Amino acid sequence: MTVAVITIDGPSASGKGTVAALVAERLGFHYLDSGSLYRLLALYARRHGIDWASEIELAEAAANLPVEFSDGAVWLEGNDASQDIRAEEIGIGASKVGALPEVREALLQRQRDFRLAPGLVTDGRDMGSVVFPDATLKIFLTASADERASRRHKQLIGKGESANLPRIMQDIIDRDARDAARPVAPLRQEPDALLLDTTELTIDQAVDKVLVWFEERQVSGH
Repeated sequence: MTVAVITIDGPSASGKGTVAALVAERLGFHYLDSGSLYRLLALYARRHGIDWASEIELAEAAANLPVEFSDGAVWLEGNDASQDIRAEEIGIGASKVGALPEVREALLQRQRDFRLAPGLVTDGRDMGSVVFPDATLKIFLTASADERASRRHKQLIGKGESANLPRIMQDIIDRDARDAARPVAPLRQEPDALLLDTTELTIDQAVDKVLVWFEERQVSGH
């Protein structure tokens, strides 16, 4: 029996990570935040003096990245990096290193290794198109750029960090354009992915929608 996989792809700050983690919790499935792998690589590179444009060095680092997901945290080189990888600068670095073909190839199998029973929920930008093309359920989760900028702004303020709404809005627009235009695994809704626009939805409503769709897939068998 093939292990069930739910992929939730979408643009930056759309809420896909929060929704994916809660869906995994409700189903008792494993969870993979694929974007954290790219953030971890960007952070590792910054700490070890590797340029974010150095494809060969980054690919080598990606293949041997000392990372672990446990106890609800992300560990890099034995240290909890859960907060460090969420810095805005590291998010920008993740987008840059993630656009490099050799880096994506190096991380591909590492992501597929998370497919373990009883099932996996994963979020990212190419989970349904490249990493798990045979996923049980593929979702493209998005929200308006205004709403995504507002959510990110509130998130940063809530953490006690300084946040400039116009700058955040511009960063989101720039990242959307960069992710959609990259030559390898560009951000896009796959033909077999269901669209989930969360602009007007609460987190709980979005989670419930995903669970309903998954149940329908389980009943129909395809």
